[in-house]
Amino acid sequence: MDTTAQSRATTLSKEAARGHEAYETRALVLQGGGALGAYQAGVYQGLAEAGITLTALAGISIGALNVALIAGNPPERQAERLLEFWNTICQPNIGPLGNPVLLASLYQTNDIARQFLGTLHAGSALLVGQQGFFQPRLPVPLPFEAEDPASVGYYDTRPLKATLESLCDFDRINDSGLHVSVGAVNVRSGNFVCFDNRSTRLRPEHFMASGALPPGFPAIEIEGEYYWDGGLVSNTPLSWILERNQKADTLVFQVDLWSAQGQVPRNLGEVNDRIQDIRYSSRTRWVTDEVHRHRKVQRVLRRLLDQLPEEERDNNPLCREATKLACSKRSNIIHLIYRDKPYEQHFRDFQFGPNIMREHWNSGLQDIRSTLSRPHYLDMPENAEGFVTHDIHRQAGS
Repeated sequence: MDTTAQSRATTLSKEAARGHEAYETRALVLQGGGALGAYQAGVYQGLAEAGITLTALAGISIGALNVALIAGNPPERQAERLLEFWNTICQPNIGPLGNPVLLASLYQTNDIARQFLGTLHAGSALLVGQQGFFQPRLPVPLPFEAEDPASVGYYDTRPLKATLESLCDFDRINDSGLHVSVGAVNVRSGNFVCFDNRSTRLRPEHFMASGALPPGFPAIEIEGEYYWDGGLVSNTPLSWILERNQKADTLVFQVDLWSAQGQVPRNLGEVNDRIQDIRYSSRTRWVTDEVHRHRKVQRVLRRLLDQLPEEERDNNPLCREATKLACSKRSNIIHLIYRDKPYEQHFRDFQFGPNIMREHWNSGLQDIRSTLSRPHYLDMPENAEGFVTHDIHRQAGS
């Protein structure tokens, strides 16, 4: 995008963002998706450009790591730290795979070249790991060899702990007043757990646990329990945010890295792609529809109660119970869903190439700018349900 077009997009975004402060809760919700997470960083850059101030951040897996980078830095450094993180983890442990200028030129050649480079970077991630993120365990662990649960995985994620500690201020994450939560799975019980800074003092381990996807990454031990990637149960913490903000007018930017909708596969490679999309999209639409129905019931109850005499509302036990459920608050969910490219394959979540990363980042930035160029998207819902959703791709028919 040229400078003039970028300036115009930023101006439009700021105009659209003027109404966001009407909402009591303004949340950014980030799904898991590995290397695709650079798309979320681009979305956040666009939100920051528009001057949208968030009150809550929630993430799973790579989304949790992006949350740590945002919450763990002052506003003026957040985009910078995100970029530093992504530039770091998109380098193989052995250093660049070739001359960066030549690789960038090759990447711009055509889709075949992009597919080749994507395969190269994915293979490199598997063989040597990513700088500041993970590295292969040597010797390679044997399938039936008994080990400490915190070591059972093909890769060592201790480099990620050092990266988070160097780029994030965890006192800020816990004490700034920003509501921060990340999802993981308790390995022993199989239950989804949300680590929340309102009840737990968050450390690097909580964010690492959210992204500890087996069998590649080992479980993370926290206070005697072991945790895996939250995406094993739900790849989005959307329901957590909405449930805890039922009594507040809520604006949510839900950033997904996998699309539930897609084409019927025509070959085995496309089958693997489609499996991942369905598995990790985590029924975001379903969650949204459920919350929509719940909001509608709450508002109907509120209107019915308002028509009863005050004495009846206060003294009737059923009315007192209904009052606990009734609510007239409103919710606006803005979906931003990454649309994978034709040359991306089923291993796109571990294609950590610098050029691929920048493409993902720019895609997120353009999507949020396009979203915010529609000022009515941030309007408080005025319909009977008090609930609206927006998605530029869906509403554009793409």
